[in-house]
This record gives sequence, C-alpha cells and structure tokens, in this order.
Amino acid sequence: MSIGFIGLGNLGRAITTRLSQMGEEVIVYNRTKSKVLDLGFEIVETPKDLLQKCDVVFLCLFDSTAVDNILNMENGLLCEELKGKTIIDLSTNHYEDVLDFHKIIKEYEAFYLESPVFGSVAPALKGEVTITCSGIKETFENVKPLLEKFGKEIFHLELEGQATKMKLINNLCLGSFMATLAECTSLAEGCEIPKSKALEILGVGGGQSLVLKAKTQKLIDEDFSAHFSNDAINKDLHCLQDLAYSMKRPLYTAAVPKELFSKMKMMGKGDEDFSSIYQLFKG
Repeated sequence: MSIGFIGLGNLGRAITTRLSQMGEEVIVYNRTKSKVLDLGFEIVETPKDLLQKCDVVFLCLFDSTAVDNILNMENGLLCEELKGKTIIDLSTNHYEDVLDFHKIIKEYEAFYLESPVFGSVAPALKGEVTITCSGIKETFENVKPLLEKFGKEIFHLELEGQATKMKLINNLCLGSFMATLAECTSLAEGCEIPKSKALEILGVGGGQSLVLKAKTQKLIDEDFSAHFSNDAINKDLHCLQDLAYSMKRPLYTAAVPKELFSKMKMMGKGDEDFSSIYQLFKG
C-alpha cells in the first residue's frame, strides 16, 4: 500500500526522498503543486484523495494552523474515508492544539500519532533523525517500521501531548546552542582567529554538539539556505514560552534566543537557516 504525504517543505522533501529510497511508494499532496513536480511522485488534487489510496498519511507542516487547515479544508482529511486510517503528524504543533487533533481524529474512528521530528534535512536524508511519538501504543508499534526508515532514535511517550512538549523542550537547547555558537564564532573572528580554526577548536571544546557539527560548514561558507528556518525556531520557542506560562514557571534561557530569532524575522530573514543568526553578531 502506498504512503500518503502532505507537506513538502525542506524536511518533508528530505523524508519523502528517504522513504522512496527505502522502497516505499509515496503519493503526495502539496498546496502548491508546481513546487513538488521535480520529486517525481504521484500528486493528488486534495488531501481526501490520499485516503482513497493510502492507509497511512504523514503530515509535515509548519504549525498547528496548517495542520488544522489540512484536516478541515474542503476535501480535507476529516471525512468518511478517514475511518480506520492512520495519521502520523511529524509537524511541531502547539502543545494545546495537538490534543484537539487527537480528539477529533478519534471521533472519525481513525488513529493519530503525534510524532515531531528532531533533526533537519541532512540527517533525514541519511535516516538519522530522532522521532518522539505520543498516541496509542498499538498504533505506535504498527507504524514503527515505517518510522525506522528515516528515524534512528525513536521514542514513545504515553500521554497525549508529551511528544510535542518534549520537542519544544529540545528546541530550547537547539536555539540556545545556535545563538551561543554564533556569538562565539563572531567573537573569535574579532580576536583575529580564523573562523574555520575557531569552529574546529569549539568542536572539540565547549561547543561540541550536534548543532555545531550540523552547522559548521554553513557558518564557514555563510550559506544560509534553509534546513531549519529562523521562522520555525522562533515559532517553537514562542510555543515553549506559552507552555512555561501555562505551568506558572519562569523560562530564563529561552527569552534571549527567542528575541534574537524574532529580530531575524523582523530583518526579513525568517526563511533563512537558523544558523544565519550569526549575522547579528558579525556586525
């Protein structure tokens, strides 16, 4: 049976490419059809059409608003054909909205697995992303072989919403590390230390991290074509602040990175890779 896939942005393109390379037949829906013609997949006209061809449909969308639209639009996923099908949502949603998605898809007698992805284009193409899932354990076990085709570390958290919250927490590390590494790089350059050498030393010193490994070459080349955008990290840190507020907890280390990425958006650089925050410190 073919796999349905909705959302062919940077990450979605990488995951569908990987699934295809692993022998899966992929059928896609994308709001702008012309943007996915180059991938060579069968393209359907509506999300509903996928349900007539596929038992499993992946969503890989920017935010909860986009997911809600795919569910509720004319000829969207919320229809009689959804019954018995499985929706695997790779999007990073708002922690409250994702609870609604669980509820409404259950009402259609279908299965929903929130499965936000940790990682971006390069690890997805290699099958090395991390995936944290929340939903019915049986649903998770049924689709785990599919997830293993592009995910290396896969976790199940029992309570609905926990996977989304964990993804937001993870992205506090991501955003904070990236901002600190960018500032360290700029500061080293100000000391007339060559950028590539500074990054090499940070990579075996205090800066050693998956973030630095992934972004070293981007920082050297100043190639800020997006793998994970400023818009995306800014949105995630905003959702995390909402979460902390709902818990009546302070969130100290998220505040400055979130506003730095907000500045990048204000400068018209929201579509750039989040490593481009380096430009704020470079001066």
